Amino acid sequence: MARISFNADWTVKPKVSSFSDLVAADAAGQTVVLPHDAMQSLKRSATDSEGPSTGYYPGGVVEYNKTLFVPEEWRHKRVAIEFEAVYRDAMVFVNGSFAGQRRNGYTGFRVPLDAYLHYGQTNTIRVEARAHQDSRWYSGLGIHRDTYLHVLDLVHLAPDGVLVTTPDVDDERAVVEVAATIQNEGLTTRTVAVQVELRDQQGALVATEATPVTITPGTTTVSRNRLYVAGHRRWSVDDPYLYQATIRLQDGDVESDSASLNIGIRTLQLDPMHGLRINGQTVKLRGACIHHDNGPLGAAAIARAEERRIEILKAAGFNAIRSSHNPASPALLEACDRLGMLVLDEAFDMWLEAMKPFDYSLDFPEWWERDIEAMVAKSRNHPSVIMYSIGNEVPEAGSGHGGAWGRRLAEKVRSLDGTRFVTNAISSFWAVSAEILDDFKQEVSALHARGVNDVMTAMSDIFDRITTSDLVTERTAESHAAVDVAGLNYAEQRYVSDRQRFPNRVVLGTETNPRNIAQIWPLVEELPHVIGDFTWTGWDYLGEVGLGRTDYADDPAGSGGGDPDYPWLLAWCGDIDITGHRRPASYYREIVFGLRHEPYIAVFRPQHHGRRRLEMQWAWTDTVTGWSWNVAPGSPVEVEVYSDADEVELLLNGTAVGRAPAGRHHEYRARFDLRYRPGELTAVAYSAGREQSRVRLRTAAEPRLSVETDRHLLRADHRDLAYVTIELRDADGNLAHDDDRQVAVQVSGAGVLQALGSARPMTEESFDATRRTTFDGRALAVIRPTGPGPIHVRVTSDGLAPVTVELKVAADEG
Repeated sequence: MARISFNADWTVKPKVSSFSDLVAADAAGQTVVLPHDAMQSLKRSATDSEGPSTGYYPGGVVEYNKTLFVPEEWRHKRVAIEFEAVYRDAMVFVNGSFAGQRRNGYTGFRVPLDAYLHYGQTNTIRVEARAHQDSRWYSGLGIHRDTYLHVLDLVHLAPDGVLVTTPDVDDERAVVEVAATIQNEGLTTRTVAVQVELRDQQGALVATEATPVTITPGTTTVSRNRLYVAGHRRWSVDDPYLYQATIRLQDGDVESDSASLNIGIRTLQLDPMHGLRINGQTVKLRGACIHHDNGPLGAAAIARAEERRIEILKAAGFNAIRSSHNPASPALLEACDRLGMLVLDEAFDMWLEAMKPFDYSLDFPEWWERDIEAMVAKSRNHPSVIMYSIGNEVPEAGSGHGGAWGRRLAEKVRSLDGTRFVTNAISSFWAVSAEILDDFKQEVSALHARGVNDVMTAMSDIFDRITTSDLVTERTAESHAAVDVAGLNYAEQRYVSDRQRFPNRVVLGTETNPRNIAQIWPLVEELPHVIGDFTWTGWDYLGEVGLGRTDYADDPAGSGGGDPDYPWLLAWCGDIDITGHRRPASYYREIVFGLRHEPYIAVFRPQHHGRRRLEMQWAWTDTVTGWSWNVAPGSPVEVEVYSDADEVELLLNGTAVGRAPAGRHHEYRARFDLRYRPGELTAVAYSAGREQSRVRLRTAAEPRLSVETDRHLLRADHRDLAYVTIELRDADGNLAHDDDRQVAVQVSGAGVLQALGSARPMTEESFDATRRTTFDGRALAVIRPTGPGPIHVRVTSDGLAPVTVELKVAADEG
């Protein structure tokens, strides 16, 4: 099989009408390389109808075009295009004729081209996509994942036709079963040899088998081979060992098709006595919910961006991600396989009840089954994937008909993949809200909040009462019974009681409040039937703006507003910001997990000292790790120190500020009030009266540009990237976090500036510009290679010496 990258040399333009194209001067469009997010080029506006959900980006309709020369010899082949995802309502045309469509913006699909091709000629491919009031968050727009061209022999492996499982594994050997679905689209009976090889990471052959298969015209058959691997190495989070399975169809001396994939040998077990076991060992899921966007890249799922996210999340202490609320990209799953990150792959954010006027609920009745099939086909060979979720906070979960739908979806998943578990991320509140809110009308009417997120903040007490009510227990029982794992969103109050009421129930915190991790994690560790926690969110994202913001009021009785105004851009609720920088909440979580034993200093912004802090429900404290403030010496400032030690002492320039208890019984925090003085702030952690460790923050002197790249050597591959971090630091490396400046980036040579951004949650600056204002002393440039050769990245800022970083792009070997 020829599987050829189809990412290069597309053009994109707004879709208006064919008549407009005839008279438009720029009808050819802009040349782009996929994956691509067309929404990034649209102008944000305070008056746009999409509003805060999408970060004030507008919706729109775009079309992509690409030409393809089809040689005469392809007349006796089968030709198709594979799209890993197009957002949304994709319509595909070949030489002006409709060839295929896909409604869902996150599932892969193939479009056969044969019926529309002109052989020996240049052909045109056109893809239309649209986004309009159909998402609760920033969706992006266009062909945002990889695309491939398939050129197949008439006898070939079926699309997604290889399934590798490890049904029987013990300490002596592992059984690796390879099932290959083969199609014969020719007019004659053919006999092919199905050759299966399994190699280890060093390329050594560990198992092989060849089987003859006869297949008649117009039929499909399955060849199933069991390979036995002695001395095997099991895949796990700590040792993500991968084997390579290769399947070849051999017709005499000719190879008619082949496929290679990485697989992992591992076992999964689940019960309320031991929880989740991987390879026989209980594993608690330290989970991060993540959206699909890549920050400055928008929705473009460029492979290196997906890989870097997983690297950073794992370094921060997470061992699992939840692809909320749509199927993860293949590139993300490949990274999770290599790096050892467990995956909860989620199908839908809604079923039949709409979240937005024109969302997927309009398509669900007709398309849900095909989209489940696509999700499972994409995920079922990845050892990192351990569970599927059939929905997120669907209101139907609180009714009998919703329970019936849950069984329908869960059984569909099980029919396609019986080796993994199924959950449904249920919100107790939304499952019964239509019925129970009548009981709280007077309380709700007194909230005076406009946006749903602010309503949730003000209603936290009501929410808790509803979550633990008998009504929720009764109404959600059928939906929870339909799946293997009861997914609870914001319902840790039920963990203990559910153990008593439902002794056979296994529970997962599929979505939890980041502020509550110190109370939640001990429950996860102590209760065997609770298998983990997924925080909202591990990584910050575009849209749902201000979900985790902090407002300030001078009036002590002041209250928060509704949805934040333009130009708010980010949700601002992630442990890690959109540039990949770890925020204070990330280090706090790492301490709660028991993975970090050094104290961590977080400083409240002194400019707001004395004002009332109005923290939204998903907000962490509005703190920065730094001691370089542009305030007058003597200004009051509040500091919190995170530590698992018994107590913490804070020193300023060697003088003790105070000593306060910390550790688990004090939610791992110690708070101090002091007066700002430049110099050195030190936190010393003590356990049993003895110093455990200490950390320091120092005031920055005159800043200069500090520029570092995550890699100096890239591949000549559109899926690769270099991330260049730009910071304002003094000669000793201290960060000038309160002295933000505009920086400019120029890229020359074998690469382009793909994006330039910062983590500033409220801004009118664009990611596709060449200038950006730093935020808390930082900005990030993303460089994409265009071919072999050197790349020069020059960073400048008024009044500072410029810095140039050189990268090298090596020819891609495969």
